[in-house]
Amino acid sequence: MKVILLQDVKEHGKRDEIVNVSDGYARNFLFPRKWAMEATPGALREIERKRAAEAAREAERRAEAEKKAAQLKGKVIELSVRCGEKGRLYGSITSAEIAQALEKQHGVKVDKRKIELPDPIRQVGDVNVSVWLYSGVTTPMIVRVKAESK
Repeated sequence: MKVILLQDVKEHGKRDEIVNVSDGYARNFLFPRKWAMEATPGALREIERKRAAEAAREAERRAEAEKKAAQLKGKVIELSVRCGEKGRLYGSITSAEIAQALEKQHGVKVDKRKIELPDPIRQVGDVNVSVWLYSGVTTPMIVRVKAESK
């Protein structure tokens, strides 16, 4: 019997997949738990419509992220911090501080977990960071750390 899975079923498939299972398994296990429904022509059309709508939303989100990435590519985030005589910072600059500065200076809100720092920033100077905007869409940016004037 062909069924459409309504949620992930271990060892059978993921949500919205069409799988072939035995009649008894479908009637006695999947249908009562509402984990699957019979693959009728109407249900198959509905699944295709949902997939097309999701693909359109996915393309829209990706296009928006790529537009944002092109806008931010190579931009500089400037931070002014207290430091010692040789340019060594008191503490370090975190990705949360970079995210706040990015929002304030460029108007783009990014989650702090999406900013990839190679190492914690503990020195005055320029550091290259990568900002992850969407699956497969990242943009390089420069964090310029300057000594705070006293």
